[in-house]
Amino acid sequence: MPQHTASRLRWPLLAAPLAGVLILAGCSGSGDNGGDSNDDGGDTAAGFSVMVAQANDQDDYYAKTLKAYSDETGVEIEVIPYPSDAYNTQVTTQLQAGNAADVMILAPGTGQPISVVNLAEAGFLEPLDETSAGIIPPGSEAEYSVDDEVYAQPTALAPVGLVYNAPAAEEVGIDEYPASYEDLLKACTTARDGGKTFTVLAGGVPFNTGLFSMLVSATRVYAENPDWNEQRAAGDVTFADSGWREVLEDVIEMNDGGCFQDGVAGGTFDTITQGVGGQTSLTAAVPGSAAASISKGAGIELNVQAFPPADGQKAYTLASANYAWAINASSDDDVKASAQEFLDWVAQPEQSKAFADLSGFVPITGATADNLLPEYEPIGDLLENGDYTGLPSATWPNPKVYDTLGTGVQALLTGQKTVDQVLDEMDAAWDS
Repeated sequence: MPQHTASRLRWPLLAAPLAGVLILAGCSGSGDNGGDSNDDGGDTAAGFSVMVAQANDQDDYYAKTLKAYSDETGVEIEVIPYPSDAYNTQVTTQLQAGNAADVMILAPGTGQPISVVNLAEAGFLEPLDETSAGIIPPGSEAEYSVDDEVYAQPTALAPVGLVYNAPAAEEVGIDEYPASYEDLLKACTTARDGGKTFTVLAGGVPFNTGLFSMLVSATRVYAENPDWNEQRAAGDVTFADSGWREVLEDVIEMNDGGCFQDGVAGGTFDTITQGVGGQTSLTAAVPGSAAASISKGAGIELNVQAFPPADGQKAYTLASANYAWAINASSDDDVKASAQEFLDWVAQPEQSKAFADLSGFVPITGATADNLLPEYEPIGDLLENGDYTGLPSATWPNPKVYDTLGTGVQALLTGQKTVDQVLDEMDAAWDS
């Protein structure tokens, strides 16, 4: 079988250092933050700075989007990139010191140091206008708001699914992606008989075991009960007495059925890259944007699929607006007004699609089944019809819940814990 070397996946927001500062200026930009005269005698809006995280020199979709706006309007924009391992610290440190950029990329919700709600409650962010509020995906308003004020604008939808190598599946006799969970279990056996595994899992990395489990939960929990998180917050449901039990039982059943690669409990992100890129595994639970990245690096064609529903359940998937633009509350008023004009511009369907195409995501506005990148075609109808939920962990009350899920699944793979133990620990983490 052919072997390929796949490019490293971009798991977090960003992952490799980048030096330098980019200045994007219109022809008549003056270099300060005041209003400048443009060629037709009008006034150019105030320039502003933007801090972003960037994985590598090719991972430049924020800079390209800002350049397009600068070229169109003449507004001078300073783009300040940071590597991912320093980005969170840079944002929080600079906000506290009062010298952060005018605009920054944040995470919705409450689960990270740079999460929107946390920083808004601390007084660091500027409330945004109705245009920004109008493009927040229904049901996720709480991830961007405090006291009915919106403090961040989502950039794009980032689907999470099983990236799927259909040609490699056909090599072992799997002609179609499994339509149901029962079909998936059969496909696991077929893949094993053909010398492959159906799914590669980074079993030694809680982030990936947690992500895989949340993908399964889309059909097992949230398709039937989209408000499950709110009900858990109210004490009306628990992890132990809900579809989350089925999620963890499915993980065990898949492991026992040979769906994962040998040595799954010790799997890493490199294991996923090697398994999918080397075509020894047919799928992996990763952000959808990784489909294009792996395809390009390994010379293969991948698409993004939803985790198959069990008998009697509906198809459902994960798609979150994982990143968001926000404005620094301490910036000058004219700068904040100029930054909001940019946010209004990038919220328009044409610009939303352009950003999505650059980033490998899905437009936050105007997405339809026929205007997505080719790799999202299998889940196009789900995205267009709203048959998806955001990452469940985004509105969990503390990071410990997700950590408990990820480490708990690791323990299930090794037999060190039972489903009951993991579910009880998740409930305890929620209530802590």
